[in-house]
Formats: sequence, structure tokens, C-alpha cells
Amino acid sequence: MSGGVDSTACALLLRDHYQVEGFFMHLAQPDFTAQEERVQSIAARLGIPLHVIDLRRPFAEKVLNYFSDSYFKGLTPNPCVICNREIKFGLFMHAMLASGMTAMATGHYARIQKTGTAYRLYKGTDRKKDQSYFLSRLSREQLAKSIFPLGDRTKESTYHFVKEHGFDDFHGLESQDVCFLANNEIGNFLEDRASGIDTVGPIISTSGKRLGSHRGLFRYTIGQRRGLGIAFESPLYVVGLDVAANAVIVGGNQELLRDRILAEKFHWLAGSAPDKDKLYTVRIRYSHPGSIAKLALHADGSGEILFDAPQRAITPGQFAVVYDESQLLGSGIIVGERSPR
Repeated sequence: MSGGVDSTACALLLRDHYQVEGFFMHLAQPDFTAQEERVQSIAARLGIPLHVIDLRRPFAEKVLNYFSDSYFKGLTPNPCVICNREIKFGLFMHAMLASGMTAMATGHYARIQKTGTAYRLYKGTDRKKDQSYFLSRLSREQLAKSIFPLGDRTKESTYHFVKEHGFDDFHGLESQDVCFLANNEIGNFLEDRASGIDTVGPIISTSGKRLGSHRGLFRYTIGQRRGLGIAFESPLYVVGLDVAANAVIVGGNQELLRDRILAEKFHWLAGSAPDKDKLYTVRIRYSHPGSIAKLALHADGSGEILFDAPQRAITPGQFAVVYDESQLLGSGIIVGERSPR
């Protein structure tokens, strides 16, 4: 439980059919006390017991360190993907199961289907709220112990459902994308953790001309236009981050287009790689709608993703998530790109 509409709806949907208990993660939330009080109040209104699981230390080790280390290496991470695998569906689920629960229900807008002994993950029915992308690194064992009661619902219907049960104070309380930031900016959060990291360096055009200075590579990401602090005759975007030279590389919009992605550490929910001769839909970030591509996979778990059309702002550190229509097959970590053929 998070104190939000989705986990509350899950409890309402399940409590008449199962023994339901609430679990709340103590992570690194700046407003933890207020959030815990809200969750306690909701659990009391639902008539279910609430357990608080302290995961601050492993969250710092597995998520916060990953988040900051990635930025300091010139990468753009997705902490929610790692948190789901390591914390929420990892240590948190383990604590639930160890307490006697048989499964963990969450408010994710995604669907699980079981065929025989196999568990498959699909996009949520509400495509605007689909959260399957964030679950792309889960294991089969984690899926087997998970329940997503909201997978076939829309967000709006969830609001209506809880309101019918007397919960009408959720609008405006959406979960934050990065829960540990609260109102802090990413750059400021990272600067506090940037001991020994060079925070000033050159901004250089793709032709090698110095155009200005940056305030730390961790404040920039591929495709960024705002906040560069440089004047030029045409719009410039971040097209690369050179960690060795501590330089931000900028160029025109066309220089952001690539039709091949290099990725590594592919993870397949079915346990094996999909058919290399088929076409798939690949999303290169959560907000990306997906584009048609082929896969060229290697035995070491790396490979290339070859798009039918060039994609904008391929960002190392993000996850390339592979779908077969609405089924999520797996994902790889983007490590680079290739120019259009």
C-alpha cells in the first residue's frame, strides 16, 4: 500500500474474496511520516492490518546508488525498473511471503496470464496508464506470485470505484515518477552525492567547436535542449556525453536520429530469446510509444535492435523493452546507437 488510489482499489477488490493484509515500504521518502499516517488511516477504513517493512538500507544500496552511479557514468537510468526487480518484487515480496501471504497484489496497470505453468506479462488495458514497461526485468518466479487487479481497468474507472466505496480524496495525489526526489531536482540531488566528480566542463559541437561550459554531466541527458546556456544560429540538443573528456556534445535534431540500438544484458520473461525472424515493437523509454524493429541477438546476451524507421534520442542506460503485440517479452539495457543506414 502506498496511500494512493490504486493500492486502495486493489484492497477493495480483493478483500471480499481473500484474506487481505496491507504492507507498506519504508524507503527513502522525504515525507515518510505523513505518508505512513495516510496509509494507516486507509488500512483502518478498509478494516485490514498494516505492516511496515523497513527497506531503507537495501533501497539505498540497490536503487539510489544505481541511480547516481549511472548518471556519473554519463548514463540515464530508470530507477523504477530496478526498484521493481530488486525491492518491490524482490525483498518486499519476500517479506510478505515469509509472513504467510501467498501472493502480492499491486496497483500496476498491467496483466498477467497463466498458460499451463507459464506466466506471461501483457500491457494494461488502459494504454495511457500501462505500466508493463517498468516490470520488464521481473523473473518468472516473481510474476507467479504477483496479482494485478487493475490490469483490465482504466484509471478513471478506478477513481469511480473507490469513490463508490467512500474514498473520494485521491485526485491530485498521483504517485511521483521518482519517489525519493519529492520536490528536489535531479541535478541538485546528484550534486549532493557528487563528491570527487568534476562538475564543470566544456560544451562542444559535433564539429569540435567549444560553445560554452556545463555544470556537471549528470545534469544533462540525450535529446535535451533547454538549460544548455548557449546561443547558436539554430536549435541545439545534447547528442552525446563524453565522460572521459567531461564534455557535453551538442548538435542538430537530425543528429539525434538513429535506426540501430546496441543493447546488452537482455532478459526474457519466458526464459529464452524470441524468434529472431519476427518483427516486434520496441519502446526505448517509458514515454516512447514503440516502433517496429527486428532483433539481432548474440550468445553473450547482447545484441542489436534494428528499427524500420530512425528513432530520436537513443539514450544509453535506458531500457529497450520488446513487445509482441501486447505481450511483453523482455528487455535489454541500451549501451549505444548506430547511425542511420
